[in-house]
Amino acid sequence: MYSNDTRQRLENIIKGIIIKEQSDTCTTTRNFLCSGFSTNTEVKKDFEKQAQIKKEQGELLRQFITENSLWLSNPPGEKEFLTEGGEARIYFGNDKKSVVKLNDAVYYSTWLDFFNSVLIHNLLFERTAYELLGFTERDSRLMAILRQPFIIADGTTDLQDVKTLLNYNGFENTRRNDYYNKELGIILEDMHDENVIVNSNTLFFIDTVFYIHLTK
Repeated sequence: MYSNDTRQRLENIIKGIIIKEQSDTCTTTRNFLCSGFSTNTEVKKDFEKQAQIKKEQGELLRQFITENSLWLSNPPGEKEFLTEGGEARIYFGNDKKSVVKLNDAVYYSTWLDFFNSVLIHNLLFERTAYELLGFTERDSRLMAILRQPFIIADGTTDLQDVKTLLNYNGFENTRRNDYYNKELGIILEDMHDENVIVNSNTLFFIDTVFYIHLTK
């Protein structure tokens, strides 16, 4: 179960509160967006409005990135390319201990939704926490560049083990591999055996998609 400190930090993210005690690049970028936009608490609603907000956030982010020198001048090249998923291109890190993911936030209604999801992941799954290295553009698409520990699977993931662990932490299985934590007000989607891997009998959540969804 989560500590009181973790719960408080999650609540701050969910409520759109500026996080002052952290100064990492991901948090400061999220705080920048929070200063001008409200957190979306109803997922997959009003697509047209959310698309316009995402466009506005992207334009402001480009200014923020330039002003804070966050454009990565040497993003990973095809020599290090490993694979591509629905939202990210994945590269082997130069340190041979990490992977680097270029993510265009396509699964999220807004860029703020995306950064909230990353911060929630980092709180709940510290062993596979993301570090925001910077940004790049590919085919006019803004992409966040994230680094994450490289975990090698040494067994087959049992989805029942995933369900048991998530249930213990308050996540109810809603359908297939999707979960909802009513107490926290967050949805966790697509927890199949490619997004959760096992090493030394320990589950590592390497790809998560969180949405904030507060019921009235």
